[in-house]
Amino acid sequence: MSNRLQKIKEEAKSIQNEVRERTLGLILAAFGLVAGLAWNSAVTSLIQYLFPLSTGTIIAKFVYALMMTAVLAVLAYGLQKFQKNKQ
Repeated sequence: MSNRLQKIKEEAKSIQNEVRERTLGLILAAFGLVAGLAWNSAVTSLIQYLFPLSTGTIIAKFVYALMMTAVLAVLAYGLQKFQKNKQ
């Protein structure tokens, strides 16, 4: 009976650790989202400053979309290369 109890305690500890890891991951993802929204606002303001077009124009939205796509493509490439080098 003691062996069964020990296995149950080990399993409970394993589940508790997994819940903690996932919770931490979700909290970090939420902070990442907040940071992303802050950067979104900053980049939008920068584009409005550099290209003084009215904010509702299609041109301003496409300029922003193209710039963000280029930045994210370079960032994704760099992260992928970093991950391959780490393995």
